[in-house]
Formats: sequence, structure tokens, C-alpha cells
Amino acid sequence: MKNIVIDARMINHSGIGTYLRSVLDALTSEFNLTLLGNKNLFKPFPRFEDLKIITCKSKIYSIAEQLELPRKIPRCDLFLSPHYNIPLLPIKAKQRIVIIHDVYHLAYLKDLLVHQKVYAKLMINSAVRLSGQVITVSAFSKSEIVKYTGISEQRIHIIYFGMDISENEKSIDEKSTNFVKQKYLLPDKYFLYVGNIKPHKNLKNLLFAFKTVVSNFPDIKLVIVGKIDGLITKDNESMNLIENDETLQKTVLFTNFVESSELKSIYNLSLGLIFPSFYEGSGLPPVEAMTYGCPVIASSSASIPEVCGDAALYFDPNNVNELADKIELIINNKILRLELIKKGKENIRRFSRETFKQKLISEINDAFRIKSIE
Repeated sequence: MKNIVIDARMINHSGIGTYLRSVLDALTSEFNLTLLGNKNLFKPFPRFEDLKIITCKSKIYSIAEQLELPRKIPRCDLFLSPHYNIPLLPIKAKQRIVIIHDVYHLAYLKDLLVHQKVYAKLMINSAVRLSGQVITVSAFSKSEIVKYTGISEQRIHIIYFGMDISENEKSIDEKSTNFVKQKYLLPDKYFLYVGNIKPHKNLKNLLFAFKTVVSNFPDIKLVIVGKIDGLITKDNESMNLIENDETLQKTVLFTNFVESSELKSIYNLSLGLIFPSFYEGSGLPPVEAMTYGCPVIASSSASIPEVCGDAALYFDPNNVNELADKIELIINNKILRLELIKKGKENIRRFSRETFKQKLISEINDAFRIKSIE
């Protein structure tokens, strides 16, 4: 069996971490895997604890990781980076593959600080130059990578994330759902936002829209799921908006980090997921929502229509009034909600774990074949 080393330090992150866990699940039985990371990070994922783990504690995006990774990566057939923060120095791997989820930092370069601009340009361009193959998560991201790096389209391969679509066939455990509702003090009627509060996520416009909604439906709340510690700063427009608005203070509830096992209940109890992003490489929360029987209201930008298909109610992310109208439409139209839930269950069949596994293994085997020919 071929030996593959994977940088797994982001195993417990939300988007990249979810994709990375799918990668490990897909490859565990097919290759000899060695993971880089802090062993404590794997405790929530006992299925990976039997894999060989090389301690690697340097922080993501740091100079320290550039010094530590080349020293720690053993001789192997393939090194796989789940993000563009690849090792720049030579490593003892015959082949490299990098997964680039999006190039937001290049698309929104003008919004970054000087050191962030330098880092983004250096690392993303180096990632595509030094890696034999690039995997990305949507046709939109592929076109963006080509646009901003000049890489040949032939070197980029699209593999949509894999979901356990059997979840939508399972009945909801009422006892577990009641436990989750009490644990997070969930209101009786709420819409859901899942993600961080960075500017491109467009939470600010969602908050403006929700002010309009609650003026007509005062019992409707907005629940925000995501790890926000460290993002609450004085210059964060969304947080400032909430802190300075009495209506929003009464309307918005933050759960902070939620265990993945509890997300199903939070999705299922909600009136719908709102996904207002300006820019997304793929967009995991809408597909999660569809898996758990939750209707989706989604931005019409970037990769989101590609991922959601005809199973979402779309709006212009710049149009606050349109978003408010779509939220109220979901509140008033139960038939529409049921129709979106039905379409969602059909849409997620494109994202099965088995399909993900087959495509990933095929790409890796192709990389080995190409290398052997060379």
C-alpha cells in the first residue's frame, strides 16, 4: 500500500475540518496514512486515533510551521495539504497534492492588510506551483483559481464534499432534540445562520433584513451557530450593530461552537437556514441543512447556486429588502417550506460519501500513475 502523509492540524475546524475528516474516512482503508497534528485534537474523533500521528504543534499560517513541517514529514509516496498553507521548503515526498477550497484572499485582496496580501499571494501561488495536482470543491472555485493564479485547468480537479445522506432517512430522536433545545436555550420559532462573522459572510445585511422581519413577526428569532470567540472586535460591524440595537439584542442568539452530533436537531427545529454570503468556495451549511430536513434561503452569489441547485430560495445578497421578503415568505408559506425540504433531499444525493471516496481515490491513483510514467 502507498504511504500518504496528511497535514491534519485543522481536523477540528468547521469547513476545512469537515472536508478533511471526509478525506481521512475515504482513505483510511485504501492507503497507509500518517497524520501531522497534536494528538489532543483527535480525541473527539476516536476513529482516527489508531492512525499513526506525528506530533506537530506549530500554528497555522506561522513561520514556525514552515520550519517544522519539512522536518516532520517522513519519506512518503504522497503528501496531502488540506489547505494552501503548504510547506515551502523541500519535503521527503515523491508527490504533492493540495486542496484549495477558495481564493477569497486573492479575490478580496484590497480588503486585506499589507502582510495578509503578501502571505496570500505567496502561499496560494506557491501551493499550485509546488503541487502536482490541485483539488478544489466547486467549478466556481476552479475558475477562480485559474483566474488568480494562471494555473492550467487540467491540473485542477473538482471533488464536491461528501455527506452522510442516510441521515435524511432517519427519524428525529425527540429526546435528543429536546435536550439540545434546552442546552442552547433555543426559542420556539427561529431561523438559523451557520458560520463565522467575517465580512464576506454578509451577516450585516442579514441583521438589517431581520430587523424588518421582527417588526412584522416579533416572535421570530435568529440563532447564530459558529465559533465567534476572537472575531468579536471593536471594528466588527455585525457585532457593533447588535450591541447598539435593542431590537437585535432581543432577537439574536449566539450558540458559539456546537458539537456536530447536535447540529441535526438545531437544523431540524429551525424554520430555515439563511446563507447570505457574498463569496463561498462551496458552502457546506446549505447541504447540511438539506440533509437534516431544513429549508434553505441562499445568496445567489459565487458557488452557492452550483451547490444548492433548485433546492433553495435565492436572493441578491446586496438587497436587504429582498432577503426580508424571502424570510417572510418562508414564515407564511408552509407549502413552500415543504417543497424546499423535498427538493433538498433530492439535491443532496449529489454529495454522497461514496461518490466523494471514489473520486478522491481515483485522483490520488492518477497522481501515482502520472509520477510513475515520468
